[in-house]
Amino acid sequence: MMVHFWIRKALPWALLVLLGACTSGGKAADPGTPAAPEKEISPEPEAPPEATDTASILVRVAGLLGRGDGEGALALFEKIDPAETETRELQLLKASVLIAAGKPADARKIADGILSEEPENSDAILVLAAVHGISGNDREQRNMLEKLIKADPENIEALIELGNISLRARSLRTAAGYYDRVLKISPDNGDALVGRALVYRRSRDPKNAERLLNRAVRLFPRWSVPWSERARLYRSADYPEDALRDIDAAKELDGNNYWIAIDRGNILLDLNRKSEALEEFNRAVGLDPRNFLAYVYAAGIKDDLKDYDGAEKDYAAVIRLNPEYYFAYEGLGVIKMRKHLWAEARDNFLEASRKAPADPAYALLAAMNWMRAGKINDPRQFLGEALRRTERESLEWYMLRLYRDLSGDNDIAIRVDQEQDPDKKARMLYYLANYYDIRGNRTLADRYFLRVRELERRAVPEWRLNEIIVEERNLQIPAENENRIPDFNEIQVPR
Repeated sequence: MMVHFWIRKALPWALLVLLGACTSGGKAADPGTPAAPEKEISPEPEAPPEATDTASILVRVAGLLGRGDGEGALALFEKIDPAETETRELQLLKASVLIAAGKPADARKIADGILSEEPENSDAILVLAAVHGISGNDREQRNMLEKLIKADPENIEALIELGNISLRARSLRTAAGYYDRVLKISPDNGDALVGRALVYRRSRDPKNAERLLNRAVRLFPRWSVPWSERARLYRSADYPEDALRDIDAAKELDGNNYWIAIDRGNILLDLNRKSEALEEFNRAVGLDPRNFLAYVYAAGIKDDLKDYDGAEKDYAAVIRLNPEYYFAYEGLGVIKMRKHLWAEARDNFLEASRKAPADPAYALLAAMNWMRAGKINDPRQFLGEALRRTERESLEWYMLRLYRDLSGDNDIAIRVDQEQDPDKKARMLYYLANYYDIRGNRTLADRYFLRVRELERRAVPEWRLNEIIVEERNLQIPAENENRIPDFNEIQVPR
């Protein structure tokens, strides 16, 4: 029985090698060989229910794994004749399925058992290398694969995995060497074409990347990966419409792929189709509710669409799933500020400051909300610690000192006025405005909030916070030459 290439793409590569050996009675077909173009291939082949021979069951295993049902694929082994399941080939096949089902420890037991009797069994070495890869032990995986290709220099699976390891390590030249070796042995190998295209893209050679991906799409039109990778290439080159066309093709082929959903959502964001992008990120959440990334994107869009309660829930989900992702504390803190929940905002910015202590903005935001909660002197010790880890004599250092000492505002106002970096100037203006607001000088604070708006530095995070206050207070920039907002040197700053 022939194992078509597109089936392999739904499985760990080791499974195909073993499946080919089990069902053909000999050496597995070259895993990089494209399916014959004249034959129509169903995207989800499944043997008829009445077929109980081993080959048909293994094809059903492939179908279930392609749909992400590792447990179901594993259960099918109970339907195979016990005498057959004890063969080396099927034991290694089961180990590959165990890996796909998230049980690498069980897969390792099988591979170790076989290697104890046959130390040079290349399929068992490949399975064990895959276990190390899943465990994040790239060094051990690399050592095993290098030992394998030393004995068998044309072992395509080992060469491809070494290329993948090098790509993850950003060793582009090394990765290119491994993929090129595969393409010399097997010019139509899909994994090598895609891997080499990725190296070209990351080396800023989009033309060669597109050339190889075009070839992969042409050879393997029912494999989603070349489509999705070409979509990423087009997106990075600022061709969002072409990227959307390709990612739609990938979604049609592999609709349950989390990363295709993430990529499609990002492309829709590039096209400013936020509502559709949100649907895609929500779909990604449904596909893998344990991955925090889709919640991040969904929260940002909901925030932009003024669904603050929805954004709050998504940011909370991010923190639950990945407590080290401090941007979620920032997002949640902003929402709490919008709701005037100053103590809760303080707590979120305090946590962000703990996670990212080198960013003085989080310390300033924590102190500001602390003070707005009615505890004007309580942040003093915290601000002292923040000062010690901030570059001395920097504008941020002086602003932290102002919040700690509650004096020195005239000096800092002059320093902000003299700042040449427009982004830093806008950010520090925002904190100075809040200082005066907290101290009860609302008139001067409102002037400075409007100065921030005048600077139009929309990329800085304080711009959004400033807009909340401007909108809440309905502050308006006066017409030119009429009640003009004065420069710092025209203002008598109260002490």
